[in-house]
Amino acid sequence: MRWLVDGMNVIGSRPDGWWRDRPAARRRLVGELAAFAERENGEVTVVFDGRGDPGEVEAGRAQGVTVDFAPGGPDAADRVIAAMVEPQVATEGSRDVATDDGSATIVTSDAELARRVRAFGADVIGAASFLRRISPVAPPGRPGPSPGEARQVGRWDGHPSPDM
Repeated sequence: MRWLVDGMNVIGSRPDGWWRDRPAARRRLVGELAAFAERENGEVTVVFDGRGDPGEVEAGRAQGVTVDFAPGGPDAADRVIAAMVEPQVATEGSRDVATDDGSATIVTSDAELARRVRAFGADVIGAASFLRRISPVAPPGRPGPSPGEARQVGRWDGHPSPDM
């Protein structure tokens, strides 16, 4: 199975203070993606908006994750991801993600990108759903919170936080 991840979209769906240290947030996500790829025996490519720090692409490769950056402003990663999926687009340096056999899943919560890639046969999973899949929030054997519960629970112990 091939996974193509809209990196900043996934990072932004987790309100953990990522904006204070974007490179650290990217490294955390790449580490989670590497563990996921190994566990699922999958192939993962993540595309981030903007320019990366020196060594991020190589560090990802060393962990078994293809890391790409898309300079060019807001939604630059969306354009790169769409180009990887849409067969008529042949941009130099981008990798083709075969979707004709249903083996590519795009991870994004961007409605326009999801619409575009679905038109070419790609499956789409939302960022929050994917995060729940790759990074469990509860101890093994205990179900994690649903999206609604996540807003109501300060820490996952099954009790509402005191400030709610």
